Amino acid sequence: MPFRMLNSKIAEARVSPGQTMYSQRGAMLAYTGQVSFTPNIQGGQGGLTSMIGRRVANEATPLMTVEGSGTVMFGHGGHEVHVVELSGDTLYVEADRLLAFDGSLQQGTMFMGSQGGVMGMVRGQVTGQGLFTTTLAGHGAVAVMAHGGVLELPITPRRAVHVDPQAYVAHRGQVQNKLSTALGWRDMVGRGSGEAFQLELSGNGTVYVQASEEKL
Repeated sequence: MPFRMLNSKIAEARVSPGQTMYSQRGAMLAYTGQVSFTPNIQGGQGGLTSMIGRRVANEATPLMTVEGSGTVMFGHGGHEVHVVELSGDTLYVEADRLLAFDGSLQQGTMFMGSQGGVMGMVRGQVTGQGLFTTTLAGHGAVAVMAHGGVLELPITPRRAVHVDPQAYVAHRGQVQNKLSTALGWRDMVGRGSGEAFQLELSGNGTVYVQASEEKL
């Protein structure tokens, strides 16, 4: 169910009988045809268990199930929209950045502590992700939101990428990530997070970076 960009802030998707997609509540701007929108409390195809951890931490984002036959236009808050096409791999993205995605994708959650232990949890707080992040795996399209547009940076075994945590949007592929300090702790007294922290991503994949340090 591919998306078509109408402009930088609105994505259009065609809904067909027998197919399902999910969107963030309040993301529908307009639609044509016979399309239904129903609240989804189970967090997409991953089911209730995929959202338990997020709900315990109060980090779940309400979704709508979109079904029927027609065309739906999605946008939210005037944010820039970027479409990611998955081909059997996994996208790691914060739930509140999801605008809409194919129902064929398997949704799950990942505890930030599983990537970097305590520093992984610190990273979640610095980036605004909290203790959990959302995973979407399989074949399908995902529309994500960002401030000021999105740049795709390739990550290769020979080329790690360092990202300002506030500018990080999502990543995909076989990627390891860790949070490191760019300054000594004494130098950080009186400073905000800013460039004091760097997110280092290595391995093989792609990282999506927004042209702003503003969070959604």
